[in-house]
Amino acid sequence: MAEKRGECFGYDTYKEGEDIVLRVDAEECPFFPSIEDNPVCMSAIIDKMVESPGVTRVVFSQKRDYEYDYSQVRMLAEIGKLRNQIIKQQVLSATPFGEMLGSPGGARRIYELRDVLHNKLRNDPVLAYVELRRIHREEKAAFSHEAKASAADGRHLALVESLLGALEKTELMAKAKPHLASYKEGDRSIYHRIFSPLAKPDFMFTRLMAAFPADGEEIDTYSVHGTDVTIFRLPSTVQYLYHMVPPEFKLSEEKYELLDAAKKVISEHKPSRSEFIDPERVRQVFFNVGSDLLEEISAQKGLKLRTRETEELSEILVRYTIGFGLVEVLLQDEKIQDITANSPMGRHPIFIVHQDYDDCMTNIIPTVNDADSWATKLRLMSGRPLDEANPIMDTELIVPGGKARVAVIGEPLNPNGLAYAFRRHRDKPWTFPLFIKSRMMTPMAAGLLSFLIDGSRTMLVAGTRSAGKTSVLGAVMVEIMRKYRVISIEDTLELPVAALKKLNYNIQPMKVASALTKGTTEVSADEGIRATLRLGDSCLIVGEVRSVEALALFEAMRVGALANVVAGTIHGDSPYGVFDRIVNDLRVPRTSFKATDIVVVANPIKSPDGLHRWRRMTQITEVGKYWESDPLLEKGFKDLMKYDSKTDQLEPTLDLLNGESDILKSIAANVKEWAGSWDAVWDNIMLRTNIKAAIVAAAEKTGQDELLEAQFVVQANDEFHKISEQIKDEIGAYDSKKIFFEWSEWMKKALKRKEVELI
Repeated sequence: MAEKRGECFGYDTYKEGEDIVLRVDAEECPFFPSIEDNPVCMSAIIDKMVESPGVTRVVFSQKRDYEYDYSQVRMLAEIGKLRNQIIKQQVLSATPFGEMLGSPGGARRIYELRDVLHNKLRNDPVLAYVELRRIHREEKAAFSHEAKASAADGRHLALVESLLGALEKTELMAKAKPHLASYKEGDRSIYHRIFSPLAKPDFMFTRLMAAFPADGEEIDTYSVHGTDVTIFRLPSTVQYLYHMVPPEFKLSEEKYELLDAAKKVISEHKPSRSEFIDPERVRQVFFNVGSDLLEEISAQKGLKLRTRETEELSEILVRYTIGFGLVEVLLQDEKIQDITANSPMGRHPIFIVHQDYDDCMTNIIPTVNDADSWATKLRLMSGRPLDEANPIMDTELIVPGGKARVAVIGEPLNPNGLAYAFRRHRDKPWTFPLFIKSRMMTPMAAGLLSFLIDGSRTMLVAGTRSAGKTSVLGAVMVEIMRKYRVISIEDTLELPVAALKKLNYNIQPMKVASALTKGTTEVSADEGIRATLRLGDSCLIVGEVRSVEALALFEAMRVGALANVVAGTIHGDSPYGVFDRIVNDLRVPRTSFKATDIVVVANPIKSPDGLHRWRRMTQITEVGKYWESDPLLEKGFKDLMKYDSKTDQLEPTLDLLNGESDILKSIAANVKEWAGSWDAVWDNIMLRTNIKAAIVAAAEKTGQDELLEAQFVVQANDEFHKISEQIKDEIGAYDSKKIFFEWSEWMKKALKRKEVELI
């Protein structure tokens, strides 16, 4: 590889992944390195592109790295190649120039054209093009009006036309042409429409396009923990641009130098597997070490940092040493649902799914170094392999402000290196009131499911990918009374177990081996499920039914029937789709499938133009017990609620309204006050419906969204159960009106207490 260092614009070239990088050392330059702003920089890069053909990225290094990607580098290489051809072919020294030297004004015309092609073409190609067009107009006018125009004049005009045509064919001029009307000599604003570098401080790998898109329309802006987020609509694509500027890109040069020095010291320590077992603890240790180190270095440099500045720099330092860089910043945004980084790294931006703007591209481009660093940390944190024998990893990531399920694929499954998908989960559990507010479900659906959960039914939450299955299952867990023990089983920790523990739930999580991982010491999912049957009376929540654990799950459903809630998630777009997957794909006997009481289906709903989608609960279906071979043909499925596209919500079916439900009747049969009385059952379902609706209404009226969160919802559920028992003891029956009145009084007092807290 070429290497020239030691002066302004010293450079070297090296290979990074599939890219050949031209790195220019601009530390000694007295000006800011920028192709679009500085003609000296543009000229130097065009020259270096000729010296080093094949370069796909250009990086200027001056405190930070400023990088131009392949699409921009290619345009400069094309200009350099054209200029080099002109020089090599000695176009400007051959005929007709020799013939013109003796003609009037010939020397001036030759000098003028040489200046355009030798100088202007490499430091301002747009100006060179404009000058060539002017020369062409003048030469053409002179040639057509001069009666005695020489053959040399004709050849000179043909040469100018040839050069002009060659320059017009370049990609750079194709992009510049639409903006030439407002162009003035020396004005380089036109290049800002064509070139936009990615910025990166020395202490990080990830590159970020800090400049706003010149043709973008700003449609939203907000801030997340000091990160400025702007959403742009772009004329060239249906995707929105999620543009972020995190705190680490707003620092002074002195602080960048502090972080660079501190990272070099901290990077010498290689964390062990034992340290990563408790990521929160190791972060705190590194934060404390980083704080001390930054204070020491700043004192050596004569800089005085305030406590808050030290803390901010320490957080950034941790993020780019043992953390996951800008991925962590993205995970702090609660509006982001999915993050994907595709291979080959360094060529493509990160993409996200935004709750308000769906699929968006970002201004973040991860590098090969990022991908390798993330893989190493995920191996240490999960204890799971990621290599040629195990090219797939499924694990979880918990960072300050966010948690996610992570899927990684590598070689040989992915021949272009590593690729990542992060599924973000809320820090707090989803709740039925939150789903009501977002129109995922209706208050009646919440009331019905609440009744079924208290009735200890078995339940499968089905849906396609990204339908919100795990979120619904988490909300189901919130509805389980805190007096019951809960056991959760997952291969990747996604359920809100930690949050529920903080709410004093009696919950025991279990982590089992992933169905995609081979050769680990982890217990298989089916063994884990069977182990729960030996752990005493408990509700069982299975993160996702994927493989052979289905047999064990249905065994648990049969054992747990009429005793505790057993629930899990599974891929399927309808109740019959769930039956087909479980019986035909996972080989569970038909009779075992009957242990399922309820199938809840959640699916994304798309707009007619295909540009928007919303998560909706589309079915709550009862699985009958009196069929033999095919529940669809033998009417083994009974919809209790079904999505209506006209109202955009779940609507109760006639079967539910008329009480034609064996499951609900079965629940009622176990309660003396409800046995044989559909009106009493319906009354209780509507009571729960009204309570859920009241919580949402109170949150909207007072602006206190925390009323929708698990902490308050669990309290409200507890009060509902306590008041119900109290009323039943007083009058010998569950009087729904009296229960709702007493619960409403409690709600009013709770709201007043919250108002006092806010004051």
